[in-house]
Amino acid sequence: MRVALLFPGQGAQTPGFLQRLPEHPAVHATLTEARQILGAELDQLDGAAALRSTAAVQLGTVIAGVATARALTAAGAQVDAVAGLSVGAFAAAVTCGALGFADALRVVKLRGESMARSASVGFGMAAILGLPERGVLELIARVSERSPLYLASVNAPTEIVVSGSDAALILAADEARARGAAVRPLQVATPSHCPLMDGVSARLREAMRSVAWQAPRMPYVSNHRARATVLAAEVAEDLILNVSRTVRWHDSVALLNELGCRLYLETPPGQVLSRLLQASFPDARAVALEEVPLASAVTLARQAQTL
Repeated sequence: MRVALLFPGQGAQTPGFLQRLPEHPAVHATLTEARQILGAELDQLDGAAALRSTAAVQLGTVIAGVATARALTAAGAQVDAVAGLSVGAFAAAVTCGALGFADALRVVKLRGESMARSASVGFGMAAILGLPERGVLELIARVSERSPLYLASVNAPTEIVVSGSDAALILAADEARARGAAVRPLQVATPSHCPLMDGVSARLREAMRSVAWQAPRMPYVSNHRARATVLAAEVAEDLILNVSRTVRWHDSVALLNELGCRLYLETPPGQVLSRLLQASFPDARAVALEEVPLASAVTLARQAQTL
């Protein structure tokens, strides 16, 4: 049985989440390395005020993912593949060896700050619950006749996120409810994973020209193509485009399942990816690492390798 490590995007953070990371030398070393790069900014990343900042949340999420992954592998767990949702893909790229941690923090800081600057007031995202992708695409086409709306992320067969202006999201909510679906507004101020973020992708492409890429040591599953790769150039392209293209998360996990992964370990913060995976793939086991001791997660990973 193969083991996959999953890295969440922003949205599940709560104040103090970096202080709740596992007690392990690899975690402390990662935080020290991050402090050398970010300075005193690191100490503010998981404060209540900072969680209202897209840039701070993205940096904190990547640090949490890399620190936990390093602790897990240092403690003896073997990981066979990685995937990250949205900004979590940067932590996945560091963990598989394609991207250096310092470069990741530098680029993620640029990503978050660029997204914040690119987002006009009055835009956001919402999850539509209870409609398949085809139904959501029909909804998007109908709403876009009055205000542009975009398919942002397919998290599960009937949990799909859309991006657009507040006006478009209101129209989408009305249309979704008329079709028997539920709507959950997301607490984000940026319309991510759609062409409105093309400018951010362009800035990331320029910034990544100076990055030294390496071939991944294990398969990396991309966001917008939902394909496994061990090519550095394909990892780089995924990190550039995932902010401005639809995220195919459900397809990514389905691919991991096809590759033989049955144990999925989700790094902090949150349990969003574990919940999605367990609902869609009941034969697999998903464990949120913030809910179990590190030693227990290592034991699970070792047991999985023997099956």
